[in-house]
Amino acid sequence: MGRRRKRRTHVPIDDEKVPRSFVIRSGVVGRAVSYLVRDVRKVMEPNTAVKLRERKTNKLKDFVQVAGHYGVTHFLIFSQTKVGTNLRIARTPRGPTLTFRINQYSTIKDVLSLQTNPRSKGTEYKNPPLLVLNNFGDNDKHMKLMTAMFQNLFPPINVQTMKLGEAKRVLLLNYDSETDRIDFRHYYIGIKITGVNKSIKRIIQTEVPNLNKFDDISEYILREAHASESDIEDGPDSTIVIPQKLNRNQRTEQRAVRLTEIGPRMTLQLTKIQNGFCDGSIIYHRFIKKTKEEEKQIEKLHNQKIKEKEKRRKEQEDNIKRKQEEKERIANNNRKMQRDLLKAKLAQQKAESQQNENDDNIEEDEDDEDDNINDVELIGDDEELESEEEEDDDEMDED
Repeated sequence: MGRRRKRRTHVPIDDEKVPRSFVIRSGVVGRAVSYLVRDVRKVMEPNTAVKLRERKTNKLKDFVQVAGHYGVTHFLIFSQTKVGTNLRIARTPRGPTLTFRINQYSTIKDVLSLQTNPRSKGTEYKNPPLLVLNNFGDNDKHMKLMTAMFQNLFPPINVQTMKLGEAKRVLLLNYDSETDRIDFRHYYIGIKITGVNKSIKRIIQTEVPNLNKFDDISEYILREAHASESDIEDGPDSTIVIPQKLNRNQRTEQRAVRLTEIGPRMTLQLTKIQNGFCDGSIIYHRFIKKTKEEEKQIEKLHNQKIKEKEKRRKEQEDNIKRKQEEKERIANNNRKMQRDLLKAKLAQQKAESQQNENDDNIEEDEDDEDDNINDVELIGDDEELESEEEEDDDEMDED
């Protein structure tokens, strides 16, 4: 039996085009706001840090420093004051920053507790939600900026290559021009079969019914042959024709689309827009209106602040460069000293070895001279002995 090959179940996405986000809380917030932060992270899945752990000692700059490494493009910052709860949506690294006041909110737990049969399965968070913006067609500058900010929170959709089976959630942002508020709603997209009653739907959807009280399956089907409320809702206005197959068991192309709210829900109101990342000149303010002279003065102070910041940064860079050069100079001096010491040591060792060789040669020469002297003395002694023997022989001959 051959080895089974794993099929590619998803299309790789270009990481550079996918926006990523950090959903964090700033300062001291209540338990309910902490739950809201956790729920908003689920809305932003899968392109957000779901298991991001925050500490009381963490500052905003700590998250900004690591944002570039992980490719984070947006920050959603929740904070709480005596007036109420606020949400800041900031684009890294240079802004802009939109500040909203959260007038009302409900967590996922609160929304699901009001439903008889909650529809959230957990698998719908594998793909980002579809974004629907309603009544955002105003030509005001702050409305255009707010629309662009919401659109850039999620990856763009290619209608030609998109798979309908991946569309499991929808995020609805509805703007009310009368109250100047935004309704934040999060829904689960459900696809149901049309044209059949509940009994047949259960059988088609592979949910095995309980037939212990029936003699035949026809009794079970005919028992609910009358139209129910859900069947009446599946009219021509609520049904669509799906060109793609959502699963293997699909038999008909006509389906009914149901939206089930899975939370969280919020009511937002735009209060301020800043030019930078949580800082900078104020582009729009809901409660404070300023004259053109005041705006020019603020712009002048902001530019002056930027220049001072650039000056400090340049001084810091010069100091770092100077310290680096000083460090390299000291390191070069140390390396030069080490080389000189090594050369001196090698020269000393060479001189010592040469002196030892000279001493050895001198000792060898002295030994050779001693041997020559001994040979000469021995030869002289032999000649004396021979001459003495010859004299003795002569004396004996005379006698």
